[in-house]
Amino acid sequence: MPTLTRWFIKSAMLSLLAAFLLAVAMHSSLADRMPWLRAVWPTYLHLLVVGWLTQLIFGVAFWLFPKHPGASVRGSERLGWTSFVLLNLGLLLRLWSEPRALLGGDAAGLLVISAVAQLLAGWAFVANTWPRIRAR
Repeated sequence: MPTLTRWFIKSAMLSLLAAFLLAVAMHSSLADRMPWLRAVWPTYLHLLVVGWLTQLIFGVAFWLFPKHPGASVRGSERLGWTSFVLLNLGLLLRLWSEPRALLGGDAAGLLVISAVAQLLAGWAFVANTWPRIRAR
């Protein structure tokens, strides 16, 4: 299994664990004492969809999609790592800034940066994977 795939999958598992912990906190007596926990529902969903599901898909696709014709590599390692870093940077920025923005804080700029980072991560993944999708 390629190193990049292992990093994507391990990061996906950490995001799943974080989402579970956040869900428990949101539905526990902590939410009564910490009202900001009620504002993290979109963050929880983002952890599940982008943090867990998307990273798991990216990692497995990088590993299992066919290699380039006549090549022993799975596309550009640099582009793959760029996708990984941008996706996780965007995820961390969103986890930090979204609850602040929902509670009236000034975090709109960070949310935009996080969205752009994740968009670029998706484009990098598609650019790296597209040539590997071919007819028989």
